[in-house]
Amino acid sequence: MERLPRWHQERLRADAFRCGPRPAFPACKAAGRVSTDQEAGGGLPHAGKAAGEDGTADEQHLIEAARRLFSGRVDFLLSAPELRFLPAPDYPEIAFCGRSNVGKSSLINALTGRKAIARASVTPGRTQELNFFEVGQPTRFRLVDMPGYGFAKAPVRVVARWQALVRSYLRGRPVLKRTLLLVDSRQGLKATDRQMMSMLDEAAVGYRIVLTKADKVNATELAACRAAVEEEARRHVAAFPQLHVTSAEKGLGIPELRGAVLADFET
Repeated sequence: MERLPRWHQERLRADAFRCGPRPAFPACKAAGRVSTDQEAGGGLPHAGKAAGEDGTADEQHLIEAARRLFSGRVDFLLSAPELRFLPAPDYPEIAFCGRSNVGKSSLINALTGRKAIARASVTPGRTQELNFFEVGQPTRFRLVDMPGYGFAKAPVRVVARWQALVRSYLRGRPVLKRTLLLVDSRQGLKATDRQMMSMLDEAAVGYRIVLTKADKVNATELAACRAAVEEEARRHVAAFPQLHVTSAEKGLGIPELRGAVLADFET
């Protein structure tokens, strides 16, 4: 990796200082890392311990506070095809990005406890806007659904426009607290995911990697995917080294991810 500019290094160092030496969730609230333990005898892994299962009081409180928050008001605000259509930067923002068909809409729906607050495009790669949702009454923060990338049939000009929109948003949005990079557990990291990770590194935007569709692979395959992605994440300055393992369909890891989002926007 190329040496980063001094201002960039200082920004990332400050973010790391706030978190401390990468302790386990929730001692480092900004990181919100959740350990993932494999069940004895195979099956899906635990994405962190559920509240009431030997979790700390702080962790239980954070998960419950996040559950209450997301069970309240969550409304679609607007779609921004260009930077000039962005809403005023009045509230913290948590952005979601990932390849087309990675399960981004399903994950947002699971986090918010809605069936269709975020809608998947019928044609993969067609959605090329930043979609904003407000959470809380009154509004406490926003979720930002970024366009899916990596769809082979997307025209070159569409890809170029998406890249320009996303790069400008990441670099110039002062209220962006964290980005969640979604990776399909069945496929692992692809070239386009690595490009996105480099873009986030360059923008000095801290990001979590979230494995989706964990229920679609067996325990051995999931463990191998997780290990490979974690190893690669350690080489990226803006990436948290530990992953969230989730299944929107089964609810795996959703409470813990909600808690991490709550910790991120409150930082």
